[in-house]
Amino acid sequence: MHTHVLFEHPLNEKMRTWLRIEFLVQQMNGNLPVRDHASALHFFRNAGDLLDVLERGEVRTELMKELERQQRKLNQWDDVPGVDRERIGALRQQLKSTGTMLMAAPRIGQLLREDRLIGLVRQRLSIPGGCCSFDLPTLHIWLHSPQAQRDAQVERWLASLEPLMQTLTLILDLIRNSAIFRKQTSLNGFFQDNGDDADLLRLRLALDAQLYPQISGHKSRFAIRFLPLDSENGTVPERLDFELACC
Repeated sequence: MHTHVLFEHPLNEKMRTWLRIEFLVQQMNGNLPVRDHASALHFFRNAGDLLDVLERGEVRTELMKELERQQRKLNQWDDVPGVDRERIGALRQQLKSTGTMLMAAPRIGQLLREDRLIGLVRQRLSIPGGCCSFDLPTLHIWLHSPQAQRDAQVERWLASLEPLMQTLTLILDLIRNSAIFRKQTSLNGFFQDNGDDADLLRLRLALDAQLYPQISGHKSRFAIRFLPLDSENGTVPERLDFELACC
């Protein structure tokens, strides 16, 4: 049984932002509970990066537009014979209630942005070693406070991101499941095709090939070059099979 690695590549700016947000929130959740300096800096660094990403664009507006676009796509299934109407209806309802929740939520990231501790750590992260105890006595004492107290605070920060993450998870699920994987073959490590207005490329590659894809392009056209992980001794086969989904 071959082990396959899944690569995802965004074909527009909004998808690039959404994948980064998904990654950063997964990182924030990935090293809990916060027990020591290492897990604290992992959490705060990702929280700071998330705030940077959120400050760059109109994330809520883009997500609301996408919820509407997905509703329109569902409407096109109405006249298709044999379609699972119950499933379509449930998805429609989910999109509607998610949109209502997102609209009612406070400004995304506001609780994190206004938190004094997150702000202090964020200021020091760009300084090499700038988060040690003499630089950040606030963090030092916070790490000595009871674990339950820290857990409750971290939980509150993460709960404030829930409207964003529920919406994003639903949208990314719909986009990822909008296309099936098809077998493709690259010649001499190169493959290109039309994007057909896609938002996201998903590519499955056998791990034992020890190759990775370098992808460039946008929603109408893209190119993939396969490169060896070992740049000095690795080789790229003349014909390489992989699986691709244009979502």
